[in-house]
Amino acid sequence: MNLQTSAINQQAQHGKLEQTLLIRHPLLTDARAIWQLVRDSGVLDPNSAYCYLLLCDHFRETCRVAESGGRLVGFVTAYLMPGDSNTLFVWQIAVVPEFRGRGLAKKMLLELLSGAGCRKVNRLQATVAPSNSASLALFRAIAGQLHTGMDVSPGLKANLFPGGGHEQEDLVSIGPFAR
Repeated sequence: MNLQTSAINQQAQHGKLEQTLLIRHPLLTDARAIWQLVRDSGVLDPNSAYCYLLLCDHFRETCRVAESGGRLVGFVTAYLMPGDSNTLFVWQIAVVPEFRGRGLAKKMLLELLSGAGCRKVNRLQATVAPSNSASLALFRAIAGQLHTGMDVSPGLKANLFPGGGHEQEDLVSIGPFAR
């Protein structure tokens, strides 16, 4: 499997300026920016700031952030499934608007899979709302990159979410894939 390196050169979408993009493990100091990116996305379910602090600390080996010019421009939060260290559950992915459409989410996921924290991983899972075509396209692209299939099955029904108005989340499963 040919996975991406952590530092890549990226052409800026506007102005054709070259920028260095660094994909790395999160630090505790990144939690605030991750929380703000989720809040500002308008589509991701916001969690408490404390949750993002824990993800950046306890789960740093299975999370990644993308930084450009000292600014956080994207992140992936994930964890190994309890009782199944071969399955990585991808919780949230976000990219700032000016970096969308350039494959950054895919690069972060591939970088994450190449890390020591995912050494045993041969399956990816996530829940995705059926209307989230961008995430479904991302996971299809990841399955293609890993030369494996992707299955979508019932996941979390809408009535399980408090407050109403939340769409169902289908379970996306990718793999198994070769390491």
